[in-house]
Amino acid sequence: MARSERLLDLLQLLRRYRLPVTAQALADQLGVSVRTVYRDIASLQLQGADIAGEPGMGYQLRPGFLLPPLMFAEEEIEALVLGMRWVEKRGDPRLANAAGNALAKVAAVLPDDLRRRLEDETLLVVPVDGPLMAVDMAALRDAIRQQRKLALCYRDIKGDDSQRIVWPFAVGFFEKVQVLAAWCELRQDFRHFRCDRIQQCESLNERYPRRRQALLREWRQRLGIAADAV
Repeated sequence: MARSERLLDLLQLLRRYRLPVTAQALADQLGVSVRTVYRDIASLQLQGADIAGEPGMGYQLRPGFLLPPLMFAEEEIEALVLGMRWVEKRGDPRLANAAGNALAKVAAVLPDDLRRRLEDETLLVVPVDGPLMAVDMAALRDAIRQQRKLALCYRDIKGDDSQRIVWPFAVGFFEKVQVLAAWCELRQDFRHFRCDRIQQCESLNERYPRRRQALLREWRQRLGIAADAV
């Protein structure tokens, strides 16, 4: 393995860890010696990578360090582009617009050969006709980010309406529908609401009492969903 490729792999490994990771753990995953890891970390620090830590204590890549576009492999660029094109075709207007802007930013900094590959459009996302949305999905996402309660008028599969106060913490994207995962005050349990069946939605000026991450973790445990599964 070339040294430049090994340095990139080391950066990618550090990016995956939220807490400090030992040089031994990094060496085991890279298939190199601990001494090589020490040298490579020193090289990355000299090149501007904000890596905190020291031998015996562990290392952590601080947030904010961006990989230069030249360090992306061709298939990694394709994966990013495919994901953003999916959002452009399947997302709500604000999310689709954000994906288009992000794609333009990626294209602007790509090397010429990768930019040409992007413009070839060999990876296509086919639009699908989904149900019409009465709810503003951007407002719903804002409520999730701000951890605010939502007042919903929800119509179930039988056509019956009910009023709910919920604590939203995630939105699941399926092939044709989107589903809100939330804690329901009426049922005192986790509930799932198809977004196209939400007739009205109001973000309340009240934060829910639990952390969003704690709700998401408990929901995953309750349903037996691994953290990396969704």
